[in-house]
Amino acid sequence: MTTSLLVQLTDLHIREPGRLAYGRIDTAPYLKRAVKSVLRLRQAPDAVVITGDLSDFGRAAEYAHMAELLAPLAMPIYLMPGNHDDRDQLRRSFPTHSYLGDAGTFVQYSVKVGGLRLLTLDTCVPGHSHGTLDAERLDWLAAQLDACSHEPVVIAMHHPPFRTLIGHMDDIGLLEGAAELEALVARHPNVERVICGHLHRAIDVRFGGTLASTSPAPGHQVALDLDPAAPSAWMLEPPGFRVHAWDGQRLVTHLAASGDFEGPFPFHENGALID
Repeated sequence: MTTSLLVQLTDLHIREPGRLAYGRIDTAPYLKRAVKSVLRLRQAPDAVVITGDLSDFGRAAEYAHMAELLAPLAMPIYLMPGNHDDRDQLRRSFPTHSYLGDAGTFVQYSVKVGGLRLLTLDTCVPGHSHGTLDAERLDWLAAQLDACSHEPVVIAMHHPPFRTLIGHMDDIGLLEGAAELEALVARHPNVERVICGHLHRAIDVRFGGTLASTSPAPGHQVALDLDPAAPSAWMLEPPGFRVHAWDGQRLVTHLAASGDFEGPFPFHENGALID
Protein backbone atom coordinates (compact mmCIF):
# COMPACT_ATOMS: atom_id res chain seq x y z
CA MET A 1 0.00 0.00 0.00
CA THR A 2 1.26 3.48 -0.88
CA THR A 3 2.08 5.65 2.13
CA SER A 4 -0.28 8.61 2.55
CA LEU A 5 1.30 11.88 3.68
CA LEU A 6 -0.55 14.73 5.40
CA VAL A 7 1.52 17.83 6.18
CA GLN A 8 0.34 20.04 9.03
CA LEU A 9 1.21 23.72 9.03
CA THR A 10 -0.25 25.98 11.68
CA ASP A 11 -0.30 29.48 13.15
CA LEU A 12 0.97 31.42 10.14
CA HIS A 13 -0.18 34.83 11.47
CA ILE A 14 0.24 36.46 8.08
CA ARG A 15 -0.12 40.24 7.95
CA GLU A 16 -0.52 42.59 5.00
CA PRO A 17 2.72 42.91 2.97
CA GLY A 18 5.25 44.91 4.97
CA ARG A 19 3.29 44.79 8.26
CA LEU A 20 4.87 43.23 11.34
CA ALA A 21 3.08 40.89 13.74
CA TYR A 22 3.31 42.20 17.32
CA GLY A 23 5.24 45.16 15.91
CA ARG A 24 8.34 43.00 15.55
CA ILE A 25 8.18 39.98 13.22
CA ASP A 26 7.48 39.76 9.49
CA THR A 27 5.88 36.31 9.30
CA ALA A 28 5.82 36.15 5.48
CA PRO A 29 9.48 35.11 4.92
CA TYR A 30 9.05 32.35 7.49
CA LEU A 31 6.04 30.96 5.61
CA LYS A 32 8.03 31.14 2.35
CA ARG A 33 10.73 28.98 3.97
CA ALA A 34 8.13 26.52 5.25
CA VAL A 35 6.61 26.20 1.77
CA LYS A 36 10.07 25.54 0.31
CA SER A 37 10.69 22.94 3.01
CA VAL A 38 7.43 21.16 2.19
CA LEU A 39 8.36 21.16 -1.50
CA ARG A 40 11.76 19.64 -0.64
CA LEU A 41 10.23 16.61 1.08
CA ARG A 42 11.45 13.45 -0.67
CA GLN A 43 7.87 12.20 -0.93
CA ALA A 44 5.24 14.68 -2.09
CA PRO A 45 2.40 15.14 0.43
CA ASP A 46 -1.11 14.14 -0.55
CA ALA A 47 -2.40 17.30 1.12
CA VAL A 48 -1.59 20.12 3.52
CA VAL A 49 -3.87 21.09 6.39
CA ILE A 50 -3.36 24.43 8.16
CA THR A 51 -4.78 24.23 11.68
CA GLY A 52 -5.78 27.84 12.27
CA ASP A 53 -4.46 31.35 12.82
CA LEU A 54 -3.86 31.71 9.12
CA SER A 55 -3.94 35.48 9.47
CA ASP A 56 -3.31 37.86 12.33
CA PHE A 57 -6.57 39.83 12.20
CA GLY A 58 -8.79 38.01 9.69
CA ARG A 59 -8.51 40.76 7.08
CA ALA A 60 -8.99 40.30 3.34
CA ALA A 61 -5.55 41.72 2.56
CA GLU A 62 -3.94 39.25 4.96
CA TYR A 63 -5.66 36.28 3.31
CA ALA A 64 -4.69 37.57 -0.13
CA HIS A 65 -1.06 37.77 0.99
CA MET A 66 -1.26 34.26 2.45
CA ALA A 67 -2.68 32.90 -0.81
CA GLU A 68 0.31 34.29 -2.71
CA LEU A 69 2.74 32.71 -0.26
CA LEU A 70 1.03 29.31 -0.48
CA ALA A 71 0.70 29.38 -4.28
CA PRO A 72 3.78 27.18 -4.97
CA LEU A 73 2.09 24.24 -3.22
CA ALA A 74 0.39 22.16 -5.91
CA MET A 75 -1.29 19.63 -3.61
CA PRO A 76 -4.72 20.24 -2.01
CA ILE A 77 -4.59 22.73 0.87
CA TYR A 78 -7.24 22.53 3.57
CA LEU A 79 -7.81 25.66 5.63
CA MET A 80 -9.22 25.98 9.15
CA PRO A 81 -9.92 29.07 11.26
CA GLY A 82 -8.19 29.87 14.52
CA ASN A 83 -8.96 32.56 17.06
CA HIS A 84 -7.12 35.15 14.94
CA ASP A 85 -9.27 34.39 11.87
CA ASP A 86 -12.67 35.48 10.57
CA ARG A 87 -14.72 32.55 9.27
CA ASP A 88 -16.78 34.47 6.74
CA GLN A 89 -13.90 36.57 5.45
CA LEU A 90 -11.97 33.33 5.02
CA ARG A 91 -14.81 32.01 2.86
CA ARG A 92 -14.98 35.21 0.82
CA SER A 93 -11.22 35.18 0.29
CA PHE A 94 -11.15 31.52 -0.82
CA PRO A 95 -14.41 31.03 -2.77
CA THR A 96 -13.11 27.94 -4.59
CA HIS A 97 -12.59 26.14 -1.25
CA SER A 98 -16.17 24.88 -1.15
CA TYR A 99 -15.46 22.60 1.83
CA LEU A 100 -15.42 25.76 4.02
CA GLY A 101 -19.21 25.68 3.92
CA ASP A 102 -21.83 28.42 3.99
CA ALA A 103 -21.67 31.79 5.70
CA GLY A 104 -22.71 31.77 9.32
CA THR A 105 -21.89 28.08 9.87
CA PHE A 106 -18.98 26.33 11.54
CA VAL A 107 -16.01 25.36 9.35
CA GLN A 108 -16.23 21.59 9.79
CA TYR A 109 -15.67 19.13 6.96
CA SER A 110 -14.67 15.59 6.05
CA VAL A 111 -12.17 14.87 3.26
CA LYS A 112 -10.07 11.95 2.07
CA VAL A 113 -6.29 12.34 2.13
CA GLY A 114 -4.88 9.23 0.49
CA GLY A 115 -5.79 6.37 2.82
CA LEU A 116 -6.73 8.73 5.67
CA ARG A 117 -9.97 10.44 6.58
CA LEU A 118 -9.47 14.04 7.77
CA LEU A 119 -12.22 15.47 10.00
CA THR A 120 -11.96 19.09 11.09
CA LEU A 121 -13.52 20.65 14.18
CA ASP A 122 -14.22 24.38 14.51
CA THR A 123 -13.31 25.42 18.07
CA CYS A 124 -13.48 29.19 17.56
CA VAL A 125 -15.52 31.70 19.54
CA PRO A 126 -15.77 34.95 17.52
CA GLY A 127 -14.25 37.89 19.33
CA HIS A 128 -12.47 35.71 21.90
CA SER A 129 -9.13 33.94 22.11
CA HIS A 130 -10.33 30.78 23.85
CA GLY A 131 -12.07 27.86 22.20
CA THR A 132 -15.14 25.74 22.87
CA LEU A 133 -16.89 22.63 21.59
CA ASP A 134 -20.65 22.76 22.09
CA ALA A 135 -23.20 20.00 21.53
CA GLU A 136 -23.80 20.96 17.88
CA ARG A 137 -20.14 20.64 16.94
CA LEU A 138 -19.63 17.43 18.90
CA ASP A 139 -22.81 15.89 17.45
CA TRP A 140 -21.46 16.57 13.96
CA LEU A 141 -18.22 14.82 14.84
CA ALA A 142 -20.05 11.85 16.36
CA ALA A 143 -22.06 11.40 13.16
CA GLN A 144 -18.94 11.63 11.02
CA LEU A 145 -17.07 9.10 13.15
CA ASP A 146 -19.98 6.68 12.91
CA ALA A 147 -19.96 7.10 9.12
CA CYS A 148 -16.25 6.32 8.75
CA SER A 149 -15.80 3.67 11.42
CA HIS A 150 -13.67 1.49 9.12
CA GLU A 151 -11.24 4.21 8.05
CA PRO A 152 -8.18 5.60 9.84
CA VAL A 153 -9.15 9.08 11.04
CA VAL A 154 -7.20 12.23 11.84
CA ILE A 155 -9.18 14.90 13.72
CA ALA A 156 -7.85 18.43 13.23
CA MET A 157 -8.73 21.40 15.44
CA HIS A 158 -7.17 24.70 16.47
CA HIS A 159 -7.38 24.76 20.27
CA PRO A 160 -5.83 21.64 21.86
CA PRO A 161 -8.21 19.64 24.07
CA PHE A 162 -5.68 19.21 26.88
CA ARG A 163 -3.73 21.29 29.39
CA THR A 164 -0.28 22.13 28.08
CA LEU A 165 0.99 23.48 31.45
CA ILE A 166 1.85 26.77 29.73
CA GLY A 167 -0.47 28.81 31.92
CA HIS A 168 -1.26 31.81 29.76
CA MET A 169 -2.05 29.54 26.80
CA ASP A 170 -4.21 27.20 28.88
CA ASP A 171 -6.17 30.29 29.95
CA ILE A 172 -7.16 30.73 26.31
CA GLY A 173 -7.32 27.03 25.44
CA LEU A 174 -10.35 24.83 24.86
CA LEU A 175 -12.40 25.86 27.87
CA GLU A 176 -15.48 23.72 27.16
CA GLY A 177 -16.01 20.34 25.53
CA ALA A 178 -12.62 18.70 26.06
CA ALA A 179 -13.90 15.93 28.33
CA GLU A 180 -16.81 15.19 25.99
CA LEU A 181 -14.44 15.07 23.02
CA GLU A 182 -12.10 12.68 24.81
CA ALA A 183 -14.97 10.33 25.65
CA LEU A 184 -16.11 10.41 22.03
CA VAL A 185 -12.63 9.71 20.70
CA ALA A 186 -12.20 6.85 23.18
CA ARG A 187 -15.25 5.13 21.65
CA HIS A 188 -13.64 5.15 18.19
CA PRO A 189 -10.31 3.28 18.12
CA ASN A 190 -9.86 4.14 14.43
CA VAL A 191 -8.98 7.74 15.43
CA GLU A 192 -5.24 7.71 14.82
CA ARG A 193 -4.46 11.25 15.91
CA VAL A 194 -5.94 14.53 17.13
CA ILE A 195 -3.83 17.33 15.65
CA CYS A 196 -4.01 20.92 16.88
CA GLY A 197 -2.50 24.36 16.52
CA HIS A 198 -2.62 27.42 18.79
CA LEU A 199 0.45 26.57 20.91
CA HIS A 200 3.30 27.31 18.48
CA ARG A 201 5.16 24.32 19.98
CA ALA A 202 5.49 20.56 19.52
CA ILE A 203 3.52 18.94 22.36
CA ASP A 204 2.26 15.32 22.57
CA VAL A 205 -0.30 13.95 25.05
CA ARG A 206 -2.12 10.64 25.43
CA PHE A 207 -5.79 11.43 24.79
CA GLY A 208 -8.83 9.20 24.49
CA GLY A 209 -6.79 6.11 23.68
CA THR A 210 -4.81 7.84 20.96
CA LEU A 211 -2.35 10.76 20.75
CA ALA A 212 -3.17 14.46 20.65
CA SER A 213 -0.49 16.88 19.52
CA THR A 214 0.31 20.44 18.61
CA SER A 215 2.82 21.65 16.04
CA PRO A 216 5.44 24.38 15.88
CA ALA A 217 4.69 27.42 13.75
CA PRO A 218 6.63 28.49 10.64
CA GLY A 219 7.72 31.67 12.44
CA HIS A 220 7.55 32.48 16.13
CA GLN A 221 7.08 29.96 18.95
CA VAL A 222 5.44 30.35 22.36
CA ALA A 223 8.08 30.51 25.10
CA LEU A 224 8.49 27.24 27.02
CA ASP A 225 7.81 28.30 30.61
CA LEU A 226 5.76 25.99 32.84
CA ASP A 227 5.45 28.47 35.70
CA PRO A 228 1.66 29.01 35.99
CA ALA A 229 2.30 32.72 36.45
CA ALA A 230 4.70 33.04 33.50
CA PRO A 231 4.06 36.03 31.24
CA SER A 232 2.64 35.66 27.75
CA ALA A 233 5.71 35.68 25.50
CA TRP A 234 7.07 34.34 22.21
CA MET A 235 10.52 33.48 20.88
CA LEU A 236 12.32 32.96 17.60
CA GLU A 237 13.13 29.33 18.29
CA PRO A 238 13.67 27.02 15.27
CA PRO A 239 10.42 26.68 13.30
CA GLY A 240 8.91 23.46 12.00
CA PHE A 241 5.87 21.49 10.92
CA ARG A 242 4.41 17.99 11.24
CA VAL A 243 4.38 15.21 8.64
CA HIS A 244 1.74 12.55 9.37
CA ALA A 245 2.43 9.36 7.40
CA TRP A 246 -0.07 6.49 7.11
CA ASP A 247 1.52 3.23 5.92
CA GLY A 248 -1.65 1.16 5.96
CA GLN A 249 -1.08 -0.06 9.51
CA ARG A 250 -0.02 2.87 11.69
CA LEU A 251 0.13 6.65 11.59
CA VAL A 252 3.74 7.74 12.04
CA THR A 253 4.26 11.43 12.82
CA HIS A 254 7.50 13.25 12.07
CA LEU A 255 8.57 16.69 13.25
CA ALA A 256 10.17 18.40 10.26
CA ALA A 257 12.46 21.42 10.42
CA SER A 258 11.54 24.50 8.39
CA GLY A 259 14.44 26.30 6.74
CA ASP A 260 17.65 25.74 4.78
CA PHE A 261 20.14 23.25 6.21
CA GLU A 262 23.23 21.52 4.84
CA GLY A 263 22.98 17.92 3.65
CA PRO A 264 21.99 15.19 3.27
CA PHE A 265 25.46 13.63 3.51
CA PRO A 266 26.26 9.90 3.27
CA PHE A 267 27.21 7.79 6.30
CA HIS A 268 29.04 5.24 4.12
CA GLU A 269 31.48 5.27 1.23
CA ASN A 270 32.56 2.24 -0.84
CA GLY A 271 30.45 0.01 1.37
CA ALA A 272 32.06 1.09 4.64
CA LEU A 273 31.38 3.69 7.35
CA ILE A 274 33.32 6.83 6.53
CA ASP A 275 36.40 7.03 8.77
